[in-house]
Amino acid sequence: LSWPQLLWVAEDFDGSIVGYVLAKMEEDDAKPPPHGHITSLAVLRTHRKRGIATALMRRSQVEMHEVFGAEFVSLHVRKSNRAAFHLYNETLKYEISDIERGYYADGEDAYDMRCTFGGGKEDDNEREKEMEEKVDEDEHDVEVVTKNVEQIAVA
Repeated sequence: LSWPQLLWVAEDFDGSIVGYVLAKMEEDDAKPPPHGHITSLAVLRTHRKRGIATALMRRSQVEMHEVFGAEFVSLHVRKSNRAAFHLYNETLKYEISDIERGYYADGEDAYDMRCTFGGGKEDDNEREKEMEEKVDEDEHDVEVVTKNVEQIAVA
């Protein structure tokens, strides 16, 4: 795993996996500044509307910023996926950067969305603290145990 700090899972009380986020750092030197990308986010239907996706996303974003120095994170979402768009835009404060025409195999367009982590060092510290507090609240509120995928793979 190239970025084990960016891969997180949520477990139910019995240890079964109920959600995950897979992310990576973009390694294209032609596209500075350093930034991350959310590759996949999923939560079982039976466990949705509990803040699990929000907690997973925030944890991955904190690690991107703190460990790898990412200045922003990007993702793609289907234009028709209203629930995901609401999560990204309203809850996590992503903004539409572009529209990728025909992005998906079925020809549907995707929103290319971005969330910027902040400006200067002072802004970064404030944003990190805010994100950490939200992660702690989310994890407590939904009683989700997130573990690093690398740790789970060893078990």
